[in-house]
Amino acid sequence: MHPVSKNSLLLFFALTFCATAYAQTPAPATSPLHEIHFDGLKTLQEPQVIPLSGLEIGAQVGRDTLQSAADRLVQSGLFSKVNYNFQTPPSGVILTFRVEESPRIPAYFDNLPWFSDSELNDAIAKKLPFYKGTLPNGGTVLSQAADALSEFTEARGLGPIEHQIIGNPVGDGTVHQFHIEGAALQIAKMEFSDPALASSKVVQAHLPEIVGKPYSRIAIDVFLLEQIRPVYQRQGYLQAKLGPPEVRLTGDPNQKLPKEIPVFVPVVPGPLYHWKSVDWQGNSLISTVTLSATLHLKPGDVADGMAIEAGWDQIREDYAQRGYLDAAVDPAPAYDDQAHTVSYTVRINEGKPYHYGSMTITGLSATAEKRLRDSWPISAGEVFDKAKYEAFLLKLQTHHEEIFKDLPLHYDEVGHWLQTDAAKSTVDILLDFK
Repeated sequence: MHPVSKNSLLLFFALTFCATAYAQTPAPATSPLHEIHFDGLKTLQEPQVIPLSGLEIGAQVGRDTLQSAADRLVQSGLFSKVNYNFQTPPSGVILTFRVEESPRIPAYFDNLPWFSDSELNDAIAKKLPFYKGTLPNGGTVLSQAADALSEFTEARGLGPIEHQIIGNPVGDGTVHQFHIEGAALQIAKMEFSDPALASSKVVQAHLPEIVGKPYSRIAIDVFLLEQIRPVYQRQGYLQAKLGPPEVRLTGDPNQKLPKEIPVFVPVVPGPLYHWKSVDWQGNSLISTVTLSATLHLKPGDVADGMAIEAGWDQIREDYAQRGYLDAAVDPAPAYDDQAHTVSYTVRINEGKPYHYGSMTITGLSATAEKRLRDSWPISAGEVFDKAKYEAFLLKLQTHHEEIFKDLPLHYDEVGHWLQTDAAKSTVDILLDFK
């Protein structure tokens, strides 16, 4: 919702005049601003956002002034909705903005090893006192944050900061990636505070994937998530803390960083957990006994985190094989740090089964398309088995002769999509041969 229009503003003045006992004559064109309030703030505070309006107590304000202030609040990016009303007692205008805060996403500093995250966050907070590590998707506030970082880096002989929204490399959602374009730094080596990793053949085998590559926090964090975290998860260290990575250099701190820099990763393995139990909720299609058996864990076993995660994925696939493509499996762990055990409560929202509707094929000759349809294993109206669908795709990509026989083909890849219709509980397939 955009700020109120000028016509609406006139109506607000009229209603306010009628409702208040303070004024018996129409309000003048301008009046001194006496108070500013915000209604609807959740994480921000009035003193933090009042400056964003551009208004000052005691200044003369009128229709255009208030409209411009509302526009500035919207343009900041911090608010998805801004409305306002006011009263006009003899002391001056009492203004109230009614707002809804916009979602904000974390800041992520990529190739800035010269500084700690706290230094960079402080640089933003000096210009934006309300900043606590998250920023809106756009608006003047985001631009000011980037400018603050550029001022900070350029004052230290480095290039300006660029930013973009990317998928969170180590979690859900998105992040604001801040980076210096063209920074030619490489990772010379990676060391860990846990000496067990230095003797791990698995870890040493994976290190060439990161060592010698351009320095990037994204690359490092993804490496820790995909290659180092599983080492601890498999051994039952379910809450091992990795990082944040540090750059540790010796020598004159006033000199420029060398092109190849060492990375040190602090590691806290935490306690080793054993499996205790699992409580299933919401399941009716698949029995509790079958669900528990999928995990292959007994009480007292080491809680292999990778096996546990694989179990949740397998259960989702088991539902999809029965046509329940929207089934949600939501595990919530409960850690007993005295007994060093973990138990889970797993809530399942099964949804409804989908049935096969139709298939659209592009890029094949009429003869090839007929042979493909003749080989398709699911009949129209039948419950859609995702496992059969995936096996069919694999055959198209690796053993297409089983489908097309001796028919000459001219495609390199197969684009594939599932198009679900929740209202009809049907799923259609699109195959594009290129």
